[in-house]
Amino acid sequence: MMNISFSPPDITEAEIKEVVDALKSGWITTGPRVKKLEQHIAEMVEVGLTENGIPRCVCLNSQTSCAELALHVLGVGALCGGSCEDEVIVPAYTYTASASVVNHVGAKLVLIDSAKDSIGLDYDAVYNAINEHTKAIIPVDIGGVPCDYDRLSEIVDAKKTLFNPNGDIQKAIGRVIILADAAHALGAEYKGKKVGSVADFSAFSFHAVKNLTTGEGGALVWKHIDGVDDENIYKTLQLLSLHGQSKDALAKTRLGAWEYDVVAPWYKCNMTDIAAAMGLAQFKRLPGLLHRRKEIIERYDAAFKPLGVKSLPHFMPEYSSSGHLYITRLFNKDGTPINNETRNAIMDEMAKRGIACNVHYKPLPMHTAYKNLGYDIKNFPNAYSYFINEITLPLNTCLTDEEIEYIIANYCDVVKRLCK
Repeated sequence: MMNISFSPPDITEAEIKEVVDALKSGWITTGPRVKKLEQHIAEMVEVGLTENGIPRCVCLNSQTSCAELALHVLGVGALCGGSCEDEVIVPAYTYTASASVVNHVGAKLVLIDSAKDSIGLDYDAVYNAINEHTKAIIPVDIGGVPCDYDRLSEIVDAKKTLFNPNGDIQKAIGRVIILADAAHALGAEYKGKKVGSVADFSAFSFHAVKNLTTGEGGALVWKHIDGVDDENIYKTLQLLSLHGQSKDALAKTRLGAWEYDVVAPWYKCNMTDIAAAMGLAQFKRLPGLLHRRKEIIERYDAAFKPLGVKSLPHFMPEYSSSGHLYITRLFNKDGTPINNETRNAIMDEMAKRGIACNVHYKPLPMHTAYKNLGYDIKNFPNAYSYFINEITLPLNTCLTDEEIEYIIANYCDVVKRLCK
């Protein structure tokens, strides 16, 4: 019997060497490696650099920090220069990080159900939810599959007359802001454009299980906004992530440059050069890692579709996924979805055969934190119906061909036996 982990990090000697070099350099906190990684990501996702070579990208310690600081820069929420009446729309079908940042900035969270038989947003519900208090939408590219950004753009443009801007950036954008939770989506494309260059702001994750990892980490990127200084956005994000200190540690080492100011009592969520060193090695390998994920997805699809297993479509004419998660939905032979008991039995049986599976995701209204905020899963029937028969299979670049065949053979066998 094999023992297959769900999503181990794919670390090679290249990452180890980069980290060792960083340790030996004598510079391990935010420094030249972080700046280099920011530039690489900005160029890769096609948001690019300013005329002075400053990337439209800031690397931080998590995607969550990236999204929260984006809301802060945008002036959303009572704690960030906005109002407690500011509203931010978030899908109910996502991980808590997509939504918790709204609470962190003192804004009102508005959860939206999924579309029927879909993991994505109900866009009609999004349209209806926008009012004079709506400041931002946080769509989620689950599994690395881009959401319908064109539809979102049409919606926010159609609701322009309701938008009440607060602050210079909101005024310059002139409509509800699209802040993408692109945690899963580094390397994905939407209608020929890189995810990261489509939404107004996009936040990526470099957590241990992600396609590119820095152990813990993330990056915030943004498109140029007419009338707004990109370098000022970059500088503000740096200040927000380093206690509001006017100089980072690297700048303070320059001759005669020890003195600094603290302009506001802000946060501490910067990325270290140790983490960035790992990221730089991963960045060089990323094209190959994405290609391998696509190969695995294609093999899974070919094996499971004849069984009636539905999977998240990763590669379509209008988009190309980053292939982060292989999400499946299971049905009985009469076409009815399996129930929670059957789902758990299948996962237990796979575990007995040495294959770790997962569920993505338990909708937010099912968690205590969101129940306490007044949300009830009964009001999100589509999210619940998608969740109840969902199982996520291992999809990572550490999988060998032999392990992939083992997963396929066992999943086919278990599904045939337990789906009635």
